[in-house]
Amino acid sequence: MNYDVVVIGGGHAGIEASHAAAKMGAKTLLVTILAEQIGAASCNPAIGGLAKGHLVKELDALGGVMGTLTDACGIQFRVLNESKGAAVRGSRAQIDMDSYKKAARNLLLATPNLTITQEIAEEILTENGEVSGVRTHLGNIYTTKKLVITTGTFLNGLIHVGEKKLSAGRVGEFASSDLGLKKLGLKTGRLKTGTCPRVLGSSIDFSVFEEQGGDANPTAFSFKTREFKPMQMPCYIAYTNEKTHEIIRQNFYRAPLFTGQIEGVGPRYCPSIEDKVNRFSERNRHHLFVEPQTKEATEFYINGFSTSLPYDTQVAALRSVKGFENAIITRHGYAIEYDYVEPTELYHSLETKRIKGLFLAGQINGTTGYEEAAAQGLVAGINAVLSLRGEKPFVLARNEGYIGVLVDDLVTKGTKEPYRMFTSRAEFRLLLREENAVLRLSGYGHKFGLLSDDEFAFVSNLKNEVEHAMAILSSEYATSSEAFCSFLGELGEEAITQKTSLVKLVGKSTFNAQKLARFGEIFDICAQREVERKGEFEAFKAFFETLSQKAKELVVTAAKYYHYELIQQDEVEKMKRLMDVKIPRGFDFTSVKGLSKEIVEKLQLFTPETLAAASQISGVTPAALDILHIMIKKAAKNEA
Repeated sequence: MNYDVVVIGGGHAGIEASHAAAKMGAKTLLVTILAEQIGAASCNPAIGGLAKGHLVKELDALGGVMGTLTDACGIQFRVLNESKGAAVRGSRAQIDMDSYKKAARNLLLATPNLTITQEIAEEILTENGEVSGVRTHLGNIYTTKKLVITTGTFLNGLIHVGEKKLSAGRVGEFASSDLGLKKLGLKTGRLKTGTCPRVLGSSIDFSVFEEQGGDANPTAFSFKTREFKPMQMPCYIAYTNEKTHEIIRQNFYRAPLFTGQIEGVGPRYCPSIEDKVNRFSERNRHHLFVEPQTKEATEFYINGFSTSLPYDTQVAALRSVKGFENAIITRHGYAIEYDYVEPTELYHSLETKRIKGLFLAGQINGTTGYEEAAAQGLVAGINAVLSLRGEKPFVLARNEGYIGVLVDDLVTKGTKEPYRMFTSRAEFRLLLREENAVLRLSGYGHKFGLLSDDEFAFVSNLKNEVEHAMAILSSEYATSSEAFCSFLGELGEEAITQKTSLVKLVGKSTFNAQKLARFGEIFDICAQREVERKGEFEAFKAFFETLSQKAKELVVTAAKYYHYELIQQDEVEKMKRLMDVKIPRGFDFTSVKGLSKEIVEKLQLFTPETLAAASQISGVTPAALDILHIMIKKAAKNEA
């Protein structure tokens, strides 16, 4: 009954945490209420999306499993924002939610060092401010020094459907107690989220909807996926109308959101249909995305129709939508309130500051979304094992990954509403693109033993190809000679009028991987210009002609962002230098103009010794750090 690491909760955070801990060699126990619900898609049957796709790619690079599970169970793959720059594109996949659960459960059951038990955790056990174990509803006590809690919406979960209230963590599943978190002194709050009704496929008239297909050439989430030929089932777009809105308005008095029945704060960027009708009364329609839940397409998820309205109102409102006149709701929508812990209670390792050995991940930290939860689960699982070993915690910087941004935002700023990842949250997003996630982060995954030697060798070879190609392109140039311009014309590119670096040519919006396949020929022209370097240019040509297809794609994208990356790298270095600045003892924070009263009070309370330490304080913004830096330099100059 003794384990190195115990994980509570079998959602997306729990999957990553338990799998990572076990794969790193720790004897791990996963405690979950229902084993068949491991990996359940409680809300929409999809993985990824804008910024969320970045998280999944980063998880995969670090050795997480969400990407491979999605590739195996996806039924439609699309890249969102494809017409925009690579930095803000997001991969998204519809999943067969039944297959995903089965695949996730089987993966964990087959993982060495990992045991699963179907029990309800009831109490965290501690000794002298340190985790010692967990007690379950069966009276079992599992002792451990490292405990990861990933309870999702189950902590004091309360479901709302109209005036009805049900104690549950998910429909049909028991809620969990607060595990004694408040007794341990952790600050908790109340949040709310919701889900949409599911409709019988045979009761829907799809002929009146706009069809939304997958990509012609879909790309996998995981770099480990080979021979990727997924099914591409269609989704559909429908629209609400004035009649729909009127039915909803007439039932506002029965809506828990407006009657005061719901106390928790809901997700700002995923409002319920009644909230949208109320807040955007000037709009006469709203999008509804009709998404298959499984490859059999017997049920469809009505994305955009999240609601806690009474069941009869849900039916009436939905049947007023064109195409849903005869709709049969198989699973009603509902809202759910649950407890969360203020994430400012955590270190960047996701270990609580008050209780040693206690880690929190997922919605318990105030986030929303499968991807955000999984990212935290992986971080918590890795750090639980590193803590066991007495090693330095794994903390990604904001310039290293979206996962770093996510964790840093949570533990330094906190949240009063469900936190969702957006590309706009990452100040270095030009560096943090989806396609280069594996190049950025796979070193960590291999170091922790989550990527095999063969997997890392594949990535290392790819990274070397890209870096060597970029080194050549950034150091060589073309001129406006007839030979160069003629070659560019053959590629379908405009002639140049002045000396131009090759990286600039490849970085043009019109350039692609197919053109790069012929780019080696340009070095024949370079050799004619500089005869003494003929051997060198021949080697360059040979190298480009043997570039792998994946490397060509990465090089073209890297070239488009080359000059922007240089600028952002300078900003990163500036930030690093800023973090090393010492704050003089006794520094008068009240004398610094431009800082809010709240920031001044917090700086006075914590008296950080460096700007790095100040940056860890909740609410201290990058702008405040800049102001503080200027005043510290000014004070030092005056003293001198």
